[in-house]
Amino acid sequence: MPNRSDYLWVFFKWNGRVGRAVYVLAGLLAILLPSFLLYQVLLAPEGSPAAQFWTASFSIAFLISLWSHLALGAKRLHDLGKPGILSLSLFVPVVSILVFAALCVFPGNPGRNEYGERSDAAG
Repeated sequence: MPNRSDYLWVFFKWNGRVGRAVYVLAGLLAILLPSFLLYQVLLAPEGSPAAQFWTASFSIAFLISLWSHLALGAKRLHDLGKPGILSLSLFVPVVSILVFAALCVFPGNPGRNEYGERSDAAG
């Protein structure tokens, strides 16, 4: 069973490699919390203390989710033998769809590469 540091590595660290399944599942999980909080923002009456609380909570969760998506993208690119800085291309409107599809479809490099020993492991 994975320990807490494994989860922290998957979502917040930039080193190592992740495979396709971990990339997709962790990405979906990273979307859940901000989505729930955005739903709460939309339900709260405008200008109320509840709306302010949910808006602040959503803003924080969104920034954490943004970091997670960049870190996941970098590790997925590492699995393909590419530099992690290219994960910024996930935020270019038209290009992002193609990059995301490629990260979900193409298998990583088998065995060792310059970013780690194997997929789904810290570098």
